[in-house]
Amino acid sequence: MTEYGRGAGSEPWHPEDPLYGDQGWGAQQAASGQVPYGGPEQQPQQYQQHPQQQYYPQQPHDPYAPQPQYAEQQVQQGYVEQPQQGYPQQQYAAQPAEAQQPQQAQQYNGGGGGGWDATGQQAAMPYAGQQPDPYNNGYADEGNDLYSTPEAYPPPQPPGQRQSPAVPGVPEQGGEWDAEPQEENHPFFTGSGDGEREDDEPRESRRSKGDGGGRDRRGKTKKKGKSGRACLVLAVIFAVGVGGVGYVGYDFYQKKFGTAPDYAGEGTSETVTVEIPTGAGGSEIGQILKQAGVVKSIDAFVQAQNDDPKGKTIQAGAYTLKKGMSAANAVKLMLNPSSRNSLIIPEGKRNSWVYEAIDTRLGLPVGTTKGIALKKADSMGLPDWAKGHKNVKDPLEGFLYPASYPVAKGMKPEDVLKKMVNRASSEYGKQDLTAEAKKLNLDGPWQLITVASLVQAEGKTHDDFRKMSEVVYNRLKPDNTQTNQKLQFDSTYNYLTGKSNIKIGLAEINANPDPYNTYKWKGLTPGPIGNPGTEALAAALNPTSDGWMYFVATDGKQKTEFAKNLAEFNKLKEEFNAQSGQ
Repeated sequence: MTEYGRGAGSEPWHPEDPLYGDQGWGAQQAASGQVPYGGPEQQPQQYQQHPQQQYYPQQPHDPYAPQPQYAEQQVQQGYVEQPQQGYPQQQYAAQPAEAQQPQQAQQYNGGGGGGWDATGQQAAMPYAGQQPDPYNNGYADEGNDLYSTPEAYPPPQPPGQRQSPAVPGVPEQGGEWDAEPQEENHPFFTGSGDGEREDDEPRESRRSKGDGGGRDRRGKTKKKGKSGRACLVLAVIFAVGVGGVGYVGYDFYQKKFGTAPDYAGEGTSETVTVEIPTGAGGSEIGQILKQAGVVKSIDAFVQAQNDDPKGKTIQAGAYTLKKGMSAANAVKLMLNPSSRNSLIIPEGKRNSWVYEAIDTRLGLPVGTTKGIALKKADSMGLPDWAKGHKNVKDPLEGFLYPASYPVAKGMKPEDVLKKMVNRASSEYGKQDLTAEAKKLNLDGPWQLITVASLVQAEGKTHDDFRKMSEVVYNRLKPDNTQTNQKLQFDSTYNYLTGKSNIKIGLAEINANPDPYNTYKWKGLTPGPIGNPGTEALAAALNPTSDGWMYFVATDGKQKTEFAKNLAEFNKLKEEFNAQSGQ
């Protein structure tokens, strides 16, 4: 059996061609008794007289000495050393054919049919006969040819038509196999800039490549151009990233460790009025001042406020400041009372006093704010339980809550009043006045606020408020036979007259039929007579239970004494008359 799996047929060995006689490829193997390649018939048993000998591979010999017996033995053994696949060199290609060709041609041509014919074609030596294919492969005409695939070794050619085998790794141009590694197709690797030129390559290298090299060069130039663009994009992205990180880091450093931006000096000649709400902290105040153009940054103001020992005492209100001030000067000016444009309403003040104060602050004619208050009372934000009461002199009385309010020129009176009413509604809403009024046998929150205003007007000190509250409730009782449910408060008569006298004649009082005259009418006044504070309202909600019915301001100013019956009251009254010279 031969190396190609075609059976055990024997053939003579040609001393020059190691593959001589192996003519079975391409369906050209001659059958028994036929002339291969069109030559004369050969005798089947022409070269089978020698017994088979054991093969000793690669024995040294003289390549120029004819060795027919050795060639014959090689054929008898069926051994033909084939080159390995992928290595085109043949083992016996080194033997020179010039020394043996004439002799061999004479030997085989003399035998008839074998050897080389006149056309230069090699005549195939016939096998002894067709041998069955033990692997059921057959030849090209009889079955599948294992050497028809592209991977098979190419069939041998006659010496006159052989070509030099191609050197591995240097394929011919236009061949199917490309020894050059494939280029990366990813844009990151293939993209490049247009600025690169093929002139960068040496001229000798370009000439050696020829036309095909030019095409490769143009392709590589295009790829280099794309690569340049990709690098440029990456460089831009990197620069933007570095710049962004640097900016964020610088901003963080400035906020945490750097000096906050600030103006210098006491500011410009341009003034501005800012309003600081109640409960505002340093950051909120700084934000207001920055928006008004007073300071340059919030952090600068907060730092200046912390550096000043009195910085935390800045109060709510309106301030007239200059634009472009340093933060330290802004804090200093806000601590100065002269810069404040705030209106402070003391506890117990009547609305008439508040109206005049607003007119003065805003530079308006006297009576302007009062007229707006009476005309637009229902749109000021009063709660529902404070609307629609009869004989009320001022619907807003009791709702201009005692506190500090920003009032500066340029503001509208109705805006100032709304802030005061909203503050009162907020404070009164902290408690369930409806339920509390019911406990005290009052008709609702409106009467409860009225009681608080009376306590605020008649009480001289905070210690008097709860006792005064009990006096009011005791005199309102139906079983009160001492005053017959009349309050008999001088403060109510002074309210209706717009005065604050402590000396009022009985004839004058009894002659005035005004509903606010508690000497003439039973019960409470139609509405509050002033604006009570927090303590007066608390006292109205929680009176004492000691049985107080009377009271007298013995010194006429700060000292108030209380009595439970008429006798005690008369004694206190005599004491008052003695001190006042009556």
